[in-house]
Amino acid sequence: MKSLEVILSPKELPALAKRDLRHTTCVVFDVLRATSTFVTALHHGAKAIIPVSEIAEAMAIRQKQPDVLLGGERDGVKIRAAQTGGVDFDLGNSPREYTPEKVRGRTIVSTTTNGTRALRACAGAQTVLAASFLNLTATARTSQQLQTTSLMLVCAGTRENIAAEDVLAAGALAELLIRWGETPGGPKGEQNPQHSGSRGRSPHQNRIYEFSDSTKTALDAWRKAKPNLFAAAAEAENARRLLAIPELRDDIAFCLQPDVFDLVAILGRDGAIRVLI
Repeated sequence: MKSLEVILSPKELPALAKRDLRHTTCVVFDVLRATSTFVTALHHGAKAIIPVSEIAEAMAIRQKQPDVLLGGERDGVKIRAAQTGGVDFDLGNSPREYTPEKVRGRTIVSTTTNGTRALRACAGAQTVLAASFLNLTATARTSQQLQTTSLMLVCAGTRENIAAEDVLAAGALAELLIRWGETPGGPKGEQNPQHSGSRGRSPHQNRIYEFSDSTKTALDAWRKAKPNLFAAAAEAENARRLLAIPELRDDIAFCLQPDVFDLVAILGRDGAIRVLI
C-alpha cells in the first residue's frame, strides 16, 4: 500500500530536506501560475524549463547560454531591467504568453516567487513532477504507475501562506488516485466511480493508498469547490492579486481548465523540466 500525503503550506518545505524521499514521487503544484506556465510552454514546444530561485541565477545562466529565454515574475509581473541590472526578461509568468511562436525549440530559465522553491525542496525525491489542472489526469496516471512507495503532493503556496488553488488541485489529483485505487482495473475503471471496494478499511485507506489527514483536508476542499471552481479559486490571495491587474486577470480561468494538455512534466537530475516521454 502506498502512502498519499499532501504538503499544504510552504512552511513545511524546509523539513523535506530532512526526510528520506528516495522512494517518493513528489508532485508540485503552483497553479497560479508557475507550473501551469511550465506545462503550457512544454506543450507549445519548449525544449526545457530550468527553474531557479533568484534573478541572479537566471542572469548567470543567460551569460553562459545566450540563446535561453528568461521568464518569471516578481509580485506577479514580468521582471524588468531595473531588477536585473539592465535586461528585461523575455517573458513573464503568464501561461498565455508562452505561445508556440515564442517558445518552440527554446530552453527557458524561469524564476518565480514560490514555484521554484517548492521544486527544489523535492530534490531528494525519486521522481519530481510539475503539475496543474491543465495536465491533471495525465499526471495522476503517471503518478499511479511509478514504482514508488509513497506519493507526496506539494503545494507551493503564496509566500509563506497556503495557496487555496494549489490545495484544490492537490485534492483533485488525490480524488482521481483514490477513485482508481477503489476500482478494479485502475484508471480504466474511472468510469465506474460507484464501486468503492473499501469495506472494513479505515477512512484513511483504500485498495492502494493510505492517506494522511492533510490529504483528507485537500480532498474536502476540492469536493466543496468543484461545482464552481472559478468562484472558489477567485477568493484566493493569488487570484485576487491577478484580478487587480487587467492584463493578467484572464490567467485565472486559463489555469483552472482541466486536462487541456495530455503531457507529464518531469524534473530531471540536471535541474531541467521536460516532457516525460
